[in-house]
Amino acid sequence: MNLVLVALGLMMVFEGIPLFCFPDQLKELAQKLQDIENATLRAIGLIVMLLGLAVVYMGKGVINNP
Repeated sequence: MNLVLVALGLMMVFEGIPLFCFPDQLKELAQKLQDIENATLRAIGLIVMLLGLAVVYMGKGVINNP
């Protein structure tokens, strides 16, 4: 459970960085997202999730096999 809380906290930090550093650009991006097709957004989301799983898998291997 500790690892889940740490991961959740790190996710919140990374999600907050663009909001804190680039609020105007983030608003512009949010407006442009409406022009992108749903299929394209889903494909991008799938790719990001798969990359995240790969990072977790690689990180788990590094932690367990120092």
